Amino acid sequence: MPATLIRPTTVPGKLMYFSPPKDGSRPIHLMNEDASQASRYNFVPEEKTVDVENIRGKEDAYSLSTSGFQFCHHPAKHTSFSSDEEIEREYYPESIEFLKELTGASKVVLFDHTIRRRRPGELETDASRRQPVALVHADQTDRSARTRLFRHFPEEEAKELVKKRFQIINLWRPISHTAWDWPLALCDYRTIDRRRDLVPTALVYPEHEGETLSVRYHPDHRWKYMKGMTTDELVLIKCYDTVQDGSVAILTPHTAFEDPFTPEGSPLRESIELRALLFFD
Repeated sequence: MPATLIRPTTVPGKLMYFSPPKDGSRPIHLMNEDASQASRYNFVPEEKTVDVENIRGKEDAYSLSTSGFQFCHHPAKHTSFSSDEEIEREYYPESIEFLKELTGASKVVLFDHTIRRRRPGELETDASRRQPVALVHADQTDRSARTRLFRHFPEEEAKELVKKRFQIINLWRPISHTAWDWPLALCDYRTIDRRRDLVPTALVYPEHEGETLSVRYHPDHRWKYMKGMTTDELVLIKCYDTVQDGSVAILTPHTAFEDPFTPEGSPLRESIELRALLFFD
């Protein structure tokens, strides 16, 4: 078979993992939009080449409960993604209904969204210039997830909601065109060890401080992606779950990565991610 017709099911991905600060200090990620990506960390990410499996055709074997992520074919009614106001007015409501139907959540609150457009060499000078994140991470710690809940509800309501099971889930989809360029890789939750692999890392903004999870490399990790995701496809990424008895996945390490078999001439990746709090009665 000619080489051009070979479609490997697994590709080598160069992923950037966490390595501890040399001086032993607390890991910090400065959320300074004027700085280059490399200067935002007080640690030097460690590059590891891992196998990333294309699971197209067998994506039904992965779910929010088992692997921590779930791929779906679900065309959006809103397709322009041209302004924050339109996105909040049109895309938010349809996404809330979809999340309720898929997960059985009784209440869904979308608290923000990010559009990412890969533009090599550009700095992220403002929220409109966000680039794909090429660092293995998981979005929420226990502390930051609960802080997030209290940030978006009045204190008395938050005190009641925190007694319920709640999750934080990201809804990610390509926009404008198929995402051949710098796709999203996701690590199967069943292949990580939370104590061994996850490191709380401060997110330092000009006005406040948050917290995320950096990820140490381990050869047990199993990475997945779906090649050539179209604008009619999406992936749900679990960032947090209060159920932590071992019965379900709690989170999903993920990162953008360069697929070495990206078709020549592919347009630069553009995507949107919504972030949602889900509550269960």
